[in-house]
Amino acid sequence: MAFLNNVLQPPSYGWTDANGELAKPTPKQIIKEFFSRLNVFKDKKNWLSFMSWMMVVVLAPFLFIFLFKYFSIKLLIAAFVYSMIIMGTHGTIWHHRYCTHGAYQFKNNFWRFFTQNLTLKIIPEEIYAISHHVHHALSDQPGDPYNAQGGFLYCFLADVTHQPINRNMSEKDYNCCVKLMKHTGVQVNTYAQYQKYGTLANPLKTIVSVILSWGFWFTAFYLIGGMGLACALFGAAGFWAVGVRTFNYEGHGKGEDKRRDGVDFNRDDMSINQVWPGIVAGEWHNNHHAYPNSARSGFKPWQVDSAWYYIKFMSMIGAVSSYRDSKAQFYSDHYGIHKANKINSHAVVIEGVEAFEMQDKVLVAEAV
Repeated sequence: MAFLNNVLQPPSYGWTDANGELAKPTPKQIIKEFFSRLNVFKDKKNWLSFMSWMMVVVLAPFLFIFLFKYFSIKLLIAAFVYSMIIMGTHGTIWHHRYCTHGAYQFKNNFWRFFTQNLTLKIIPEEIYAISHHVHHALSDQPGDPYNAQGGFLYCFLADVTHQPINRNMSEKDYNCCVKLMKHTGVQVNTYAQYQKYGTLANPLKTIVSVILSWGFWFTAFYLIGGMGLACALFGAAGFWAVGVRTFNYEGHGKGEDKRRDGVDFNRDDMSINQVWPGIVAGEWHNNHHAYPNSARSGFKPWQVDSAWYYIKFMSMIGAVSSYRDSKAQFYSDHYGIHKANKINSHAVVIEGVEAFEMQDKVLVAEAV
């Protein structure tokens, strides 16, 4: 769609080369682009990208304080669980399945706020969600903001170099972006404010929300386990914030076709199912690309899906009013309807008063 082709700010080296193929910049070009887009003195519209990486810088000292002053095996285990499992799963629950794909719906705003703030606020919803719509529409094609064929740095630094929204959108296109973010509860700029700041998010409100989030969680961790635990978990959050930026390069085979028969059924792109991201964060990436609007991506019995367990539990207690589960569709598509019925004839469930359509194409179509 024309909207998704132009919703992101193109890098200086462009999305395509002279032949219409993916433009593959050199590491030097990527790093130059990265620092240019971090420079808030050059352009204040760089504020959100600058803030995103500045949070990592601010968290780094906590990691060193933990390692050199408070280190213990117990705290190391706590740091591992918090970063790899809790932060990872929350990213899948909130940013991935809800903010981008709308795979489930909350009963009310309280439960949305509760889920949004289960961990430290680190990744701005705007940077993740809008660009992720583009990633699915143009997966492994020119314009995909984290196309693994562009190399490691192309993906690792993509939140700054490729993922920010276009700063020259018409008011109509800007309103389309607003609609894509409306269900998240993130308070957005007016079009006039967008022209000034270059973002959906308002700088003051965003900074205040981060301060409140970090203040709350530091106090909570300190009261639970003292300064050692607080430093360990804040440091671990910073470690996760860097590590998660490597995922899409790995999750798309490092630019190579690493799909396996009987494991990676979706052949429309290079996404693969990986055991580690699947176990710690419920991110079975090939499954997800095949059924992006599903609240569950761990379809096979051995595919642990912690994000789905949270969503299902919230549904059981009434906090989530509706969700979409594509497990039965997966078995029907790839193993035959009889096996699907034997596994669970009621696997596709949409709970709530009314069924709702939240597939990516529907969301984008409504926005446009």
